[in-house]
Amino acid sequence: MKTTKRLLAALLALTMVLAMAACGSGSGSAETTAAGSSTPAQAAEPVTEEAVYRTLYASEVTTLNYLITGQTNELTIAANVVDCLVEYDSFGNVQPALATSWEQNEDATVWTFKIREGVMWVDKDGNEVAPVTANDFVSSAHYACDANNASDTFYTMSGVIAGADEYYDWTAYQMALPTATDGTDENGNAVKIVKNEDGEEEILEEVPDASIEDIGIKALDDYTLEFTLTAPRPYFLSMVSFGPYMPVYGPFLAECGDKFGTSNEYLLYCGAFVLSTYQPQQQRILTKNASYWDKDNVFLDAIQMTYNAEASSIATTMYLSGDIDQADVSSNLLSAMLADPETANLIHPTRSDTSYAYWYLFNFDPNFDAEFEPENWKIAVNNENFRKSIVHAFNRMPALAVNDRTDPESLKNNTITPAGFSSASKDFAYYGDLAKYTDGDNFDQELAMQYKEKAIEELTAAGATFPVKMLMCYNPTSANWAEECQVVEQSLENLLGADYIDIIVQAGPETGFLGAIRRTGKYAFMKCNWGADYADPETWTDPFTDDSNYNFIYKSEDPTTQALYTEYQDLVAQAKAITDDMDARYEAFAKAEAFLLDHAFAVPFSISNRSYQMCNLNVFEGQYASFGMASLRYKGQHLYDTSMSLEEFQNAYAEWLTKLAG
Repeated sequence: MKTTKRLLAALLALTMVLAMAACGSGSGSAETTAAGSSTPAQAAEPVTEEAVYRTLYASEVTTLNYLITGQTNELTIAANVVDCLVEYDSFGNVQPALATSWEQNEDATVWTFKIREGVMWVDKDGNEVAPVTANDFVSSAHYACDANNASDTFYTMSGVIAGADEYYDWTAYQMALPTATDGTDENGNAVKIVKNEDGEEEILEEVPDASIEDIGIKALDDYTLEFTLTAPRPYFLSMVSFGPYMPVYGPFLAECGDKFGTSNEYLLYCGAFVLSTYQPQQQRILTKNASYWDKDNVFLDAIQMTYNAEASSIATTMYLSGDIDQADVSSNLLSAMLADPETANLIHPTRSDTSYAYWYLFNFDPNFDAEFEPENWKIAVNNENFRKSIVHAFNRMPALAVNDRTDPESLKNNTITPAGFSSASKDFAYYGDLAKYTDGDNFDQELAMQYKEKAIEELTAAGATFPVKMLMCYNPTSANWAEECQVVEQSLENLLGADYIDIIVQAGPETGFLGAIRRTGKYAFMKCNWGADYADPETWTDPFTDDSNYNFIYKSEDPTTQALYTEYQDLVAQAKAITDDMDARYEAFAKAEAFLLDHAFAVPFSISNRSYQMCNLNVFEGQYASFGMASLRYKGQHLYDTSMSLEEFQNAYAEWLTKLAG
């Protein structure tokens, strides 16, 4: 995939995002750093001494082990303390990082990287430990491919790296053997029996022996790294900035064992910052890495993150008192603060992020308490007419307005893959059957009532009772989510009737929300999100695979649902097999995605929320890409003595767009 085409697609999407704002031309000239960041002219002045960026956070991390976590909250730390093979400048252009150069063979199945010499691993105090070498990327891959380590991001290597799945399956088999019991199958053959995660007995299928040495990641020498893939992947370069493709110093990993990533002492660092202080539910401090290979392009001396469970409600006050450098402005305060001359010139939007998308998902494997009637929900959720009644009754605009009362339309996303994410000869969102959704809107009161009538008849015959209880959970530390859930509840119940559905809004835990709620299926209908890992529509199929922990379609016992899901899987497999014609590949993935939407397995909601904030950084200086962790990095950003105004933001944005277009 050509970067220029992807960026032009992103350009169109970002233009739509601020369509309601009058983007003036930038004033003054822009200074470009060696890292490619632009510094549009603005009233604020950069802080050149003791540049400490201070923020609050309300949700604590559960691990620092970047080889296993896929949570944004945790990867925000990893992205700043461990470098990857490549990085991206402020316009999305790929740049050398730990790799200085790379090449691929003719069919893009073998990729070779030259590793930068002289880069050092350091400890939390900045003491140099060892050089970064090609072996460190082999160590991380071997760790992630071992089922014993339960990496949530192994999926980025599964089906991609030769030998990865074989080794993972073999280690999983070895893990299960000690708890297996002897039994016989239906033909009387001796087998091993294990209990699955639902407590049910099943046959443990024997797995062929596999060697860790067969995994297709090799250090040809200390500074030459080779990847062998299972199939041609012309977009592979965009995959190596995430999860198990990040390096780890093997001897240190072995020495730490299970303690790796449990504190800042059990990590080594090769990124722009080190995690010098880590005090859970108190503070964490990222300090500039004095040994960093590109330290001249790191302009923050430290990032100080202070824990406060009430961060969302007190941040604006603390910003105005000068105690912190960033505060989200909640939607209920926005109008008043924009009308107040004392605060109006401090507020600007965040940049919308097409690397993330949000959808409301139906859960096909409810594991919530009996009071919420999970068995009744199973009957309802497996009825397509019931799902379609919800889809067409869902008026997203009032819910989106909770997050952006100024321009909620700019947040709306009509597909699973956001418009502007990637393109071949055109934006992916306009390929094939997906195009009918991209510029449309599911909200249709008449259709909703028609599907409701059909659903009532079919569900009554199937033994369901009304109203159908729909448990909808939210993370109390996420700004505006509770209010959004209330709006969704009211709009759906008002249209469909409280005698048809009973939406029950419930707060989840402040820490470990995903693990406690989404990954365990303790909800019926809930907003979920996904962040793209690489620049290809295949990444947006991952939440719907048969081993994901999203809406668990694959666990449904309903034969109709299973038949539909099998058909979807076949469509995805067909799309994945196309690697030599990007238009044909996109057409096939669009057909698969449209199939999910046609059968109401997901309700597209928004791109990553564009919130409003007071912030002493300039986002347009930061790294940019519509996938991976680029937007999480602080490298290249300066601390300013005050926040941008809305006008300054618009000018900076217009200047960024001009440079992006070339």
